[in-house]
Amino acid sequence: MDNRIEVREFLASRRAKISPDMAGLTLYGGRRRVPGLRREEVAMLAGVSVDYYTKLERGNLAGTSESVLDAIAGALKLDEAEREHLYNLARAASPSGKTRRRPLQSGAVRPTLQFMLDSITASPAFIGNHHMDIVAANQLGYALYSEMYRGSTRPANHSRFIFLDPKAREFYPNWELAANTNVAILRTQSGRNPLDKRLSDLVGELSVRSEEFRTRWAAHNVRRHYAGTKVFHHPVAGELELAYEAMDLAEDPGLTLTVYPAVPGSPSDERLRLLASWAATERIQDRARATRPEDVRH
Repeated sequence: MDNRIEVREFLASRRAKISPDMAGLTLYGGRRRVPGLRREEVAMLAGVSVDYYTKLERGNLAGTSESVLDAIAGALKLDEAEREHLYNLARAASPSGKTRRRPLQSGAVRPTLQFMLDSITASPAFIGNHHMDIVAANQLGYALYSEMYRGSTRPANHSRFIFLDPKAREFYPNWELAANTNVAILRTQSGRNPLDKRLSDLVGELSVRSEEFRTRWAAHNVRRHYAGTKVFHHPVAGELELAYEAMDLAEDPGLTLTVYPAVPGSPSDERLRLLASWAATERIQDRARATRPEDVRH
């Protein structure tokens, strides 16, 4: 896979975000024609030649040393997610980095993972993959995302829901944040898994069907997404403000467990109890499992 276009656009977009003042550079007269730093300024800050940095920004990252990548990341003031993305792009550009990852098996998650999910009874919990599919969940997890299960398409997919389903704008009170975060996660996963055809097909589908997605994808933003707070507006339980903690499953590459606890005694905690009562009668979990195809695990 040739990722030179991805490298070029990512480095150029990060350079455009850094002003000379942010970089600590003193300017002397003249009108600048670029919104951020010039290539020669990045080269100077990174301690490399202009020709060498120009080669890198043209997409030729193959063979770039860690010290140079660190210097470029420092000059562009990349955050942790952006720095990791740069390393992933460099890894994909090298011949040794173009090996395919071990494909994940088809079918449901391991039984012990479902047992673990079902043992979490006070908080929504689900297992997702890097295609943004919900692979498995506990009863509250299926109830929280019940809007994704109104149709028959499986597996339920966060990205398709956010950008292709009008109900998402009610479900996420801050839809812009949800959309920006979702695309940044997909861009991060694309850097980690450049040979993943299902991932590239998803990006292609959403780029064709959603201008909102296409615009965000072109921004080349990336993000780490392991802890924080989210707000949902569930059609039955109302507004839910929930913390989230996510962790990669070491024995199941590509799968991540996410749990949404509420602050004990908070209004959202009480609403989760209402959601649990509703879920027990709706049996969303059974419907989701019954219609799940055999290839939802990757």
